[in-house]
Amino acid sequence: MNWVAPIKDKETLESFKQALKKADPKYYIMFEIGVGTGLQLQEILKYKVKDLRGKKSLLVKIGVRQTERTFEIPDYLRKDISEYTANLNDEDYVFHGHRPDSQLTREQAYRAMKSASISIGISSIGAQTMRKTFAWNYYNETGDIYYLQELFNHASPTITYRFIGEKPSVEIPMKKLTANENERCRKFLCKNGEGRIDNIRKGLEDIKAGIKDPARSDSYYGSVDCLLTRIEELFVEFESATEDK
Repeated sequence: MNWVAPIKDKETLESFKQALKKADPKYYIMFEIGVGTGLQLQEILKYKVKDLRGKKSLLVKIGVRQTERTFEIPDYLRKDISEYTANLNDEDYVFHGHRPDSQLTREQAYRAMKSASISIGISSIGAQTMRKTFAWNYYNETGDIYYLQELFNHASPTITYRFIGEKPSVEIPMKKLTANENERCRKFLCKNGEGRIDNIRKGLEDIKAGIKDPARSDSYYGSVDCLLTRIEELFVEFESATEDK
């Protein structure tokens, strides 16, 4: 199974959009809304013509917290929506199957995106591509990983960094910006913190045993050294960040 990644390169992103439009304009519109709003694919597929026709913006609710966001629909997309829905009724689905009154399935949408990706020679495309591309664009513009963490209800900023395919900032593991975030970490760690520590301990024990394995390659030892160096640095940062607390 391929890892689904955001599309970060603007040229590749535009090529992918055009491939979707060539296949069917509805897939292009679907993708533009996904990248613009951050909605899950299954939420986008629920839109009916009356929800988009003539609209200049969309008010959407994201994630389990139902965080509200407004997506200003650009003029070029409004034009495409208008042209595509011209012969559809208000109650028809924008993203429909064989009949305008039948909703396109998640599997059909995925197959269309996968086919478009193959046609331009890219991989790592999936149902989460739109949401991950939205998240990466937001982070690239603002640098605010905490907002995305809260939006997607991730347990830690590290998970959000992994979600958008970026390496965590050095200071992220040692720093929380708000009292609410600190409180959420307390509850989360009281619930499963010991298990996470046990998993880390087991991983380090496995590495410790592997050091004495003569069959290991030199590259393995190089990776271990990099890992241990980073862990040592993190402990120093942790002690510095918590010495007065």
